[in-house]
Amino acid sequence: MKKVELLAPAGDLEKLKIAVEYGADAVYFGGEMFSLRAGAGNMTADEMREGTAYAHSRGVRCHLALNVYAHNEDIAPLRSYLKEIRAIPVDAYIVSDPAVMQLLRAEIPDAEIHLSTQANTTNYLTANYWREQGVKRLVLARELSLDEIREIRANLPEDTELEAFVHGAMCISYSGRCLLSNFMTGRDANRGACAHPCRYKYRVEEEKRPGEYWPVEEDDRGTYIFNSKDLCMLEHLPELIEAGIDSFKIEGRMKSIFYIAHVIKAYRTALDAYYKDPEGYRYDPAWAEEMCKASHRDFTTGFYFRKPDSGAQEYSSSSYIRDYAFTGLVKNYDPATGIAVVEQRNKMDIGDTIEVFGPDGAAFTQKLDYMSDEEGNAVSSAPHPQQILQIKMAQPVAEMYMLRKEK
Repeated sequence: MKKVELLAPAGDLEKLKIAVEYGADAVYFGGEMFSLRAGAGNMTADEMREGTAYAHSRGVRCHLALNVYAHNEDIAPLRSYLKEIRAIPVDAYIVSDPAVMQLLRAEIPDAEIHLSTQANTTNYLTANYWREQGVKRLVLARELSLDEIREIRANLPEDTELEAFVHGAMCISYSGRCLLSNFMTGRDANRGACAHPCRYKYRVEEEKRPGEYWPVEEDDRGTYIFNSKDLCMLEHLPELIEAGIDSFKIEGRMKSIFYIAHVIKAYRTALDAYYKDPEGYRYDPAWAEEMCKASHRDFTTGFYFRKPDSGAQEYSSSSYIRDYAFTGLVKNYDPATGIAVVEQRNKMDIGDTIEVFGPDGAAFTQKLDYMSDEEGNAVSSAPHPQQILQIKMAQPVAEMYMLRKEK
């Protein structure tokens, strides 16, 4: 059975490594220019070389986002940038603009091209058009239902792949092609600088009554009229696989390593359970319970089963739900002493109850009863960001395990 690819966001080199270790089959990232997440850490050419080497050594593919819509002033710098990076062994390039595709073919003739969701592929005729232009994979528009995806799959050759978002933030505009940010802040969402005005709180001002404001309300729930819930399809993986999707994409290049670890592990665990026994597969709610210990919004299934109604919107707040704090990242572990070297990420104190989790197995809970600084001096509190600590662990751990505590 051909297995679906789990594609993880990698906003910087650290996130790439976390995504790989927590179960991604492939990662996607941007360079310093020409991707649609200018606010992510992104990677220099040297970091991309290191990241691709790290991923490839573990059998994980690397996709580079070049999915801006280029303006005239971008053409010459883009051509130079492609010359700079063409020797980096990227497995695929994510593109939306035909001009970028043309330049990519000129500078990297053997490039595997994936068509970005920004290109709005919503039917099989458009899908076949792009296939004829040499596109290997189509990242489908987010406005498609599963029935529409099945029909596209049925009308495409088998060697043309389909990728679809299964988890993460939903843009209020058509496949993310939003003008609100440009209009309100001068930051162009289609060139990677979105200010996320869909998350703003809105009020009405009547032009002849300046300074008098009325909340924009649907019932009494609030004023976040563009604020979508996040997509989550963890409970519906068999339906997605049956529809013919080849790659499950997780949104989140600007999210934390804590978020990436939880989400990728949840989907990896579910997919492995499915492929171990497709006929006997049963969704386990514990997967979502564990995943939601990272920050998240309430969830929706987007357009997959029906057109979203008011239930897909969050009217009370644009904030994330944060029930747990990410307190530390394991950098090293000595099995002889049971001591882990931990980089602090949020304040910890002796006496705290912490949970420890990693790529494999279940999390475990322990009381924090011994902690020292880097020199071995006992400390009762760790308030300093990225402070290096030594912590006695109740069970064996490894590099890239994480510590969390309930708020």
